[in-house]
Amino acid sequence: MSYKFPFKLTVSEKTESLIELIVDYIEKSFYQRLYFDSPKPLGLATGRTMTPIYKSLVKRLNLWPQEDLKLLKEGWCSFNLDEYVGLDTNDNRSFWYYIHENLSIPLGIQSGKFFTPNGKSSDPNLECNSYLSKLKIYGGIGIQFLGLGANGHVGFNEPPCDYKSSCRVVSLSDTTRKQNSFAFGDDLKKVPESAITLGIDEILNSEEIHLIVTGDMKSNILRKLLISSPSENLPASWLKLHKKVFLWVDGPAYKYFK
Repeated sequence: MSYKFPFKLTVSEKTESLIELIVDYIEKSFYQRLYFDSPKPLGLATGRTMTPIYKSLVKRLNLWPQEDLKLLKEGWCSFNLDEYVGLDTNDNRSFWYYIHENLSIPLGIQSGKFFTPNGKSSDPNLECNSYLSKLKIYGGIGIQFLGLGANGHVGFNEPPCDYKSSCRVVSLSDTTRKQNSFAFGDDLKKVPESAITLGIDEILNSEEIHLIVTGDMKSNILRKLLISSPSENLPASWLKLHKKVFLWVDGPAYKYFK
């Protein structure tokens, strides 16, 4: 079944203004979650799209009353979408390192409340099973944040990708590796060739999804996403099977629809 897509579209001409609108929504959601009995974990994305959002969010949260901030810290639980195979937590190019530098440390939240696949596991396939089992124990994702890859991937779900795909080891496409090479000194040879990722199935089982698309370089793939039917050749298109997808877009990314 396909639902109205997106559930809500927010377009802001300036990226900075869009970021503040996103953070407004997140902050409000976090306040509401403080008083939930058992809120489901947050699903966290990484990368350049998310960095300014996390930076702004940290500033906002650190202005909260101490009592509310304490409740937030105590109740925090999040699961990262993915991790490179072969990188350990001390590697500043790993997503574990990224999420701790951008959220855990600035907010003063214990690192154990941020779950990330173990990229240095001796058995990555076994790690996938373990990570998925842990997510299920916590009840699945509540709010999932996503960026949009240049080839339409979400998480590291590369095309072709079935909507029933689950947490697994994936081979990264040249397009994705090139897109992420900025973290490796723009040296494609240094970018890992595989990663662990939550699947489309886990993403679609989230209570709500926030797809954030910024920059001129994402305009073509965004246009393709908006006009396409769900297909394994465009993994992000499976989001059209979810009833509550919030799409956040800046002016440069939305240029074909102005």
